[in-house]
Amino acid sequence: MIWMTSLIILIITSIMMTICSMISKKTFMDREKMSPFECGFDPKTNSRLPFSLQFFLIAVIFLIFDVEITLLIPLIIIMKTIKPLMFSIITIFFILVLIIGLFHEWNQGALEWTY
Repeated sequence: MIWMTSLIILIITSIMMTICSMISKKTFMDREKMSPFECGFDPKTNSRLPFSLQFFLIAVIFLIFDVEITLLIPLIIIMKTIKPLMFSIITIFFILVLIIGLFHEWNQGALEWTY
């Protein structure tokens, strides 16, 4: 019964997607829509500049450390339920892991903007 229902859903979805793509008025190869607009003139330089890999690495590192900082928030909630010594050990260990990760990224040169 589940296989039959899944097959019917798959067939209906495929048919709907095919019909929508056939009756769509969108054209992907329209040169005027795909070209950048620069006051009616042809652009002097390429408008699609290459993406900076260093900026991407800094953004990823920021996201990683930002998520790890949000993992520190539950420690405030647990503070009342566990012993102060255990709380201190857990907090120091977690912050130590963050600091070691930061120094590792620094030594690898990922935080250097230019080489």
